[in-house]
Amino acid sequence: MLQKKSLFSGVTLLFLMLPFGNQMLADTPVRVASVPLALDNAVLSVGNESLDSTTSGRVPNYLKAIAGTMPEAAPSFAHLFKTVLYGGTISPEIKAAMGLKIAQETGSPYLVAHLTRILKTTEKGRTLIALSTKAEPKDDAERLALRYATSLTKAVHGMGDTEFALVRAYYNDAQIVELSSVTCFFNYFARFCQGAGLPLEAWVKEAPDALPKEETREDKAARITLASDAEMETGAKLLTPSPDLKKGLGIGIANSQRAMMRVPDIGEAWWGYMRTSRAGAKLSRTMQLHISFAVSMANGCRYCTVHQVVGLKRQGVEISKLLAMAKDDSALSPKELIVVTFARKLTKSPGEVTSADYETLRKGLGDDHEAYDALLQTCTFSFMNRFTDGLRLPSEDEAVKVYQEVYGDGSYRAYSSEKTKR
Repeated sequence: MLQKKSLFSGVTLLFLMLPFGNQMLADTPVRVASVPLALDNAVLSVGNESLDSTTSGRVPNYLKAIAGTMPEAAPSFAHLFKTVLYGGTISPEIKAAMGLKIAQETGSPYLVAHLTRILKTTEKGRTLIALSTKAEPKDDAERLALRYATSLTKAVHGMGDTEFALVRAYYNDAQIVELSSVTCFFNYFARFCQGAGLPLEAWVKEAPDALPKEETREDKAARITLASDAEMETGAKLLTPSPDLKKGLGIGIANSQRAMMRVPDIGEAWWGYMRTSRAGAKLSRTMQLHISFAVSMANGCRYCTVHQVVGLKRQGVEISKLLAMAKDDSALSPKELIVVTFARKLTKSPGEVTSADYETLRKGLGDDHEAYDALLQTCTFSFMNRFTDGLRLPSEDEAVKVYQEVYGDGSYRAYSSEKTKR
């Protein structure tokens, strides 16, 4: 059964009481979710993965929104969120503060409220709440992490080379991948919250249950990245892939997978969530690729655009259509145009997306589940574009070969650092 109404008396007052003076919270109207919300007991399967126990009476609407359409994906998303905060080697408070900065930057008051709630549980978190509202740049680890998150949120190419060199002075390779993964995740999360039109829960000012303590690792301050057992196990899985992993683009192990191996717990949580959400999708693979092509083009993501061309060609899309799509929308069907229009708005102006935008998408597709799939696909490439081009990942030879078969010899250009100059 689905919960048809998700309004709470006093929610507007809660917006005003949150510890941020910015008008984003105060001026945001009470919302009714654009997607179906599951009842509380439908989310019990997340178990101890949620930041609140299943007996607390606090079931977040983001989990209800996932369980309302894809019940099997709710536990994997709860696990992903928790792993992003507590996996890797960077402190959970720094990562939550990065998420808060991204939520502010993208105009997501719902996510601002939840991350503020999490940060208020520790002294360090409360300090970082204040820091996230300030703009003065100082080259210490916490401020660099916030600057990294802000730069990569504003543009998928992220920091310029000079600023990136400062980050390298504080963080090793695996931690830089972690910073990227965290930034990408919260860009996904913020757009999901906005696109789904999530209303704020009445209990949002209550503290979460006792949060896990940060794990102490001996290699945390190492000047080099030590290969962990988990990283080596992940590599072995990629070298001997399951039938599920073999369903990719036909290019072998993607460089995005190789990079994500550096933080295997977060990487595995991300790909695990991707597997469960894709397994439950109804939207055609071709339509999904049209969305990711449009998002990647809108963001100017070199790496992902190449991959989407490979995928669309494998789906049988004519080269003439691919050539036209690189210029304008004239070759798109009416349904495709509705979908990519929504995707571009959520990509470039997430804070401006309204329930009316989602309703246009839903009516255009004529199917609630397919509209939800389109929302997820858009959010996914807000993640992937930032991860791949932000880390300057080179395109795989086989992908470049297919791309140049479509657009001609010399059409592919490797990433140029000139793009990062501001």
